Amino acid sequence: MDNQPILETLELSRIVGGVAIVDRVTITVQRGDVLAVLGPSGAGKTSFLRLLNRLDEPTSGEVLVGGRDYREILPDKLRRSLGMVMQQPNLFPGTVADNISYGPAQRGEVMQTQEIEALLERVNLAGFLSRDVAHLSGGEAQRVSLARTLANNPQVLLLDEPTAALDDDSRQDIEDLVMEIIQAQGLTCVLVTHASSQALKMAGRALVMEQGRVIRTGSVAEVLDVDHTL
Repeated sequence: MDNQPILETLELSRIVGGVAIVDRVTITVQRGDVLAVLGPSGAGKTSFLRLLNRLDEPTSGEVLVGGRDYREILPDKLRRSLGMVMQQPNLFPGTVADNISYGPAQRGEVMQTQEIEALLERVNLAGFLSRDVAHLSGGEAQRVSLARTLANNPQVLLLDEPTAALDDDSRQDIEDLVMEIIQAQGLTCVLVTHASSQALKMAGRALVMEQGRVIRTGSVAEVLDVDHTL
């Protein structure tokens, strides 16, 4: 079905120590959507994102990927399909090429040098193939993290505050780069951010979380008109 949502959650919850850090969240994400998840610190934004590809397990509720219960999908395959870029790049020791080729290698595929180089060009890191990741700047490391995720050909890109640890120039570069890639590939994206300006720039729809619950949804402009302090 062409109108089948690519990603849905139904009453999704996670309870830790008796506290609902994600509380009955229901969303629908269509192919090509860019959905921003907004809210104050401690609202449950990152916890919600981690539930989407089973980095954490829900206490109750469902996640559907293309209409299929995600518990029917092997976790490694699910995480390739719903690829996450975190606030801190968390690169493996070694070269840039080692990092980018890691995901395909886990499923028995060998990335050719030209494939890695093409990905590096896409994230504006041409010539970085043999660079040791220990010698990268914060912005460069985040670009490698993005390329590593893209190497798995994800259906959905999950972005957890991907520019929060960067300076203003690097932040803008990463925002522009992600937007270019999303538009060029028609990627679906769920973006956790605390910055209203980033949501307005990058996303079409938004939801606001507070104490684990979704308290507001709509277009980014509608959501931000209600509360400019997010």
